Amino acid sequence: MSSVWSDVFLGVIAVATLAIAIAQVGVMVAAGRLARRVDRLTDQFEQEMRPLFGHLNAIARDAARAAALATAQVERADRLFTDLAARVEEGVASLQSTIGEPAREARALLIAFRAAFDVLRELRDSRRARQGRADDEDALFI
Repeated sequence: MSSVWSDVFLGVIAVATLAIAIAQVGVMVAAGRLARRVDRLTDQFEQEMRPLFGHLNAIARDAARAAALATAQVERADRLFTDLAARVEEGVASLQSTIGEPAREARALLIAFRAAFDVLRELRDSRRARQGRADDEDALFI
């Protein structure tokens, strides 16, 4: 009887070993299918993302180009405003010299006329004063 039980247990061990082997083969087949599926998904993802990366690279190039153009435009505007400020300063200086010089000359002429009128007024006042003294002296002469 012990030999019967030994054979039964030996059979159970053989069946269990066969079941484990079948399960391991099944796991290996499933892992292989999963690996192929993951590989296909990875390829599909790469194919779908490749144009996106290409577009992102194009966008980055365009952004860099736009930044370079904007920098050039800002520099051009800066030069324009610098030139404009210099020309305005030159124009104001020219206007000041154009208007200022004749104004100074006119002021000098007015000062000269005033001085001449003051001299004439003093001469007239001194003549009157002399005439007034002469009249006073004539009255005393009698």
